[in-house]
Amino acid sequence: MLRKLRIFLAIIFFAGITALFLDTIGVVRGLVSWMADIQLLPAVLAANFLVVAAVLACTLVLGRIYCSVVCPLGVLQDFFVWLGGLVKKNRFKYRKPSKWLRYAVLALFVLAMVLGFNGVALLVAPYSAYGRMVAAVAHPATVGWTVAAVALVTLVVVAVLSLRWGRLWCNTICPVGTTLGLVSRFALLRPVVDKELCNGCGKCARNCKASCIDAQSGRVDMSRCVTCMDCLDNCSTGAMRLRWQCGTAHKKANDTAREGGVDTGLRSFVAAAAAVGVASTLRAQEKKVDGGLAVLQGKQVPQRQVPLKPYGAHSLSRFSKHCTACQLCVSACPNGVLRPSSSLSTMMQPEMGYDKGYCRPECTACGDVCPTGAIRAVSREAKTAISIGHAVVLTANCLACTGEASCGNCARHCPAAAISMIDGRPVVDESRCTGCGACEYLCPVRPFSAIYVEGREQHTAV
Repeated sequence: MLRKLRIFLAIIFFAGITALFLDTIGVVRGLVSWMADIQLLPAVLAANFLVVAAVLACTLVLGRIYCSVVCPLGVLQDFFVWLGGLVKKNRFKYRKPSKWLRYAVLALFVLAMVLGFNGVALLVAPYSAYGRMVAAVAHPATVGWTVAAVALVTLVVVAVLSLRWGRLWCNTICPVGTTLGLVSRFALLRPVVDKELCNGCGKCARNCKASCIDAQSGRVDMSRCVTCMDCLDNCSTGAMRLRWQCGTAHKKANDTAREGGVDTGLRSFVAAAAAVGVASTLRAQEKKVDGGLAVLQGKQVPQRQVPLKPYGAHSLSRFSKHCTACQLCVSACPNGVLRPSSSLSTMMQPEMGYDKGYCRPECTACGDVCPTGAIRAVSREAKTAISIGHAVVLTANCLACTGEASCGNCARHCPAAAISMIDGRPVVDESRCTGCGACEYLCPVRPFSAIYVEGREQHTAV
């Protein structure tokens, strides 16, 4: 029963997170966006201490249930483990923990985050890694070859490790798994081997995908146990049970304790989420946003001295510190404006480009879905008063400036009325420009627009 509840809840979370990345028009966003908000690393970067405290509290009571239910990459690994089980059953065995590797990876991860190399550190972050996989499959043209290649390599590594060694990725590479493992060592509700009932068959250890059950000694390494409860279902004698323990000592429990009492502790955690239904939707086709005013192909992105970051990011430095490069905002952007950065320090973190569309004043999708607060939600009204960049005219390319034609397309379509035609030439009022990119996108000059938007390191008010 417990294992079935865990699987049911894991499927709900996995489907919800996946639907969130596939949803380009906001159909299920209101239903499942909270699932992204309770991912541990995004919650840490968003300084959402309530979520962090809740995850740690659940881990302290129930062990690493987060890794088996909430984490989408963990559920994906379980899927590969299940596929491997179709070929060969009872294939796992107890392995000693690779403590030096686990803690070395965690230390390097924290060091990279502290030094500002978030893009490198987030290569192994579970939520971000899964987000890149879905985004690469659903929006390959938008995320680009860098993210697609990283996502493919990660998927292959995770699949191989899971098929052969179960949850090895979680217990050696994943920084979230290692962190929760430090807490779950003191979990109050844990699987325990009743030696009086155990017949020594070792079936629990051979079916433990975390390889954390030492059948000979009857001990379970709680730092690696992901509370999947597979061992309970595979024990034919009932020797493997969930019992309340205090501290790290394995105390002998009362054999007559009713299993219903154990169920109550777990159900208190899953009751609210089990009632949540996930709406099934087909991914909508990407919307064309040119309105027939400009050709969609042929544009090239200019070299900006300062990259453009979304409205609500506030500044480059703040955005870089909080973004997990999960690609959720890239997937949610209906105008094709957001795409991953290729810079080493901000690798795969989104930045803006206006070769496929521009940032519509009425659109707030990226801020609405961001789980870390890297892009804070702003209202439509507030967005029109924020400047993320300013337009720059390249007179050598401009049709009006060179006298080749009377254009003025940029001035006619500027939502902020920041561009005026003076003596037949476009002039930009930087104090009014919001950096939306309408001028750059709708400029008819190819391949490089005669006007482009230069970013601001610190966003300002207009």
